[in-house]
Amino acid sequence: MLTGVVALAVLLLSVGRRFGMGRPSGPLELVGRLPLDARRAVYLVRVGETVYVVGASESGLNKLGELPKDAALLAPGAPVDPAFRGVLERVLRRSTPPGDG
Repeated sequence: MLTGVVALAVLLLSVGRRFGMGRPSGPLELVGRLPLDARRAVYLVRVGETVYVVGASESGLNKLGELPKDAALLAPGAPVDPAFRGVLERVLRRSTPPGDG
């Protein structure tokens, strides 16, 4: 009986994979990830043309901010700077109004 259930599960999973189940699709793309410690990380997630900065921790996900669609830093195909400090400085320069900083 148990062997039959396992065989059925394997069959359903293999058929599902052939039809694209479990593959990423749509306008959602993970642009970057910065682990802060074992349980916390910052993610850059592109939805359409907007990039969201999302914080993940043991309490869940929080939107920390978003980048404008014209941010050259995260243009499709452009290399992403792995240093978080460089990314943060560029984001802050773009979001600070002239004369405030």
